[in-house]
Amino acid sequence: MTRRRRAGGEKRTAVLDAVAAVLAARGYENTRFADVSAAAGVAISTLQTYFGSREDMVIEAMQVFTDREVDALQAVSAAEADPWRRLVALVDRSLHNSESTRQVLVEFWRSAMRDDELRAYSAEVETRYRAPFLAAVREGAEQGAFTLAHDAEPVTDFLLAALAGLIVSRVQHPATPSPANFRDVLLTQLRLMLGVQGADSSTRTD
Repeated sequence: MTRRRRAGGEKRTAVLDAVAAVLAARGYENTRFADVSAAAGVAISTLQTYFGSREDMVIEAMQVFTDREVDALQAVSAAEADPWRRLVALVDRSLHNSESTRQVLVEFWRSAMRDDELRAYSAEVETRYRAPFLAAVREGAEQGAFTLAHDAEPVTDFLLAALAGLIVSRVQHPATPSPANFRDVLLTQLRLMLGVQGADSSTRTD
């Protein structure tokens, strides 16, 4: 992306982690050089060298953070060959994100509504984030493990919309809904849409 710079190396990577932590706690508008300087233990002048502007610093941190989440989902997907168990593992990964992860994701989505570059990047991230879910649905149908009541694309869209809705809800109300209860309902509905027979949705795969 055009906002990324090269200065800093490994230290810069650690600073980006500190930016994400401050972002989760304070939000996009209230994440300042001074806050990150205190959290990361580096001078404000160093941050300016690394990133240029405060806005570029925060946006790059969101980009790096969301890249990591996409990579984590791809790793989960690669570890499970069975399409249903893979979907369950992907759902479990999404349901059990940390509070800071949920906060950063919501800040990313909110900021992407107002920043053209970030909006374009958000569309790219969405495509990559969606890919392992969609691949599992398609593979299950091709293998005869699923009997789809709807096309793979809208089934995947429904699943991701439900998971995103839970993230937003839990940022506002951390204790509700319960991830375990939400998981049971979501996987029951997903089994019906996929026509899954004999799969044990109660087994955690993470």
